[in-house]
Amino acid sequence: MRRLVAAVLLALALQLPAAAQPFSPDQKKAIEEIVRAYILKNPEIIREAVEALQAKEQQSAEERRVEALARLKDELAFDPGSPVLGNPTGDVTVVEFFDYRCPYCKRTAPVIDQLVKEDGRIRRVMKEFPILGPESLFASRVALAAKAQDKYEPMHRLLIAAKGALDQETVMKLAKEAGLDMAQLKRDLNSAAIDEALKKNRDLAGQLEITGTPAFIIGKEFVPGAAELDTFKTIVARARKG
Repeated sequence: MRRLVAAVLLALALQLPAAAQPFSPDQKKAIEEIVRAYILKNPEIIREAVEALQAKEQQSAEERRVEALARLKDELAFDPGSPVLGNPTGDVTVVEFFDYRCPYCKRTAPVIDQLVKEDGRIRRVMKEFPILGPESLFASRVALAAKAQDKYEPMHRLLIAAKGALDQETVMKLAKEAGLDMAQLKRDLNSAAIDEALKKNRDLAGQLEITGTPAFIIGKEFVPGAAELDTFKTIVARARKG
């Protein structure tokens, strides 16, 4: 309430001539009483003000993201540190930020797999974005280490399909199942290349204001969260039209 009253007082003050004297204590008290009485009589204006502010903030965020998508399009689509699945020469690129422990990522993965399989011309860029704790980070490091052995895809599929905890023991068992050279994996796990790839992904997510997973960039569009197959197909079709 005090913040709202202060805002009203400021607005009133800004409308006064430059030479006007500041409000006296009695004047401020009278204005506060008027504002308070009006709000108590019309409480819906608080909700309307909050909704208007949220809409304005959302619009500003969308405008910033549009600008960032245009500026970062090459880094998003062609960073050599990001694994590529699907059709490497596809005419539409789907960039995916994900976390192996994210239930929505796990739920959406089969949908994207189906999209890529049915379409045949989608280039899928994988942005490891482990935001759900140390287990997520370790899983991402193993997946990126698997890339050095040309086994990123089988490792990724095992991790994204895994149910339950993804502790280090479980992840290393999955690595063996994916056919990785375990000695090389252990050497590569803490490589500077993996550090750099994860840092780039965090930086890109920060500039795009991505705070959750999954998140997709398809053409010029940002898709937050899970979506249905038909929705993805529609967005891909728009991307093809430019």
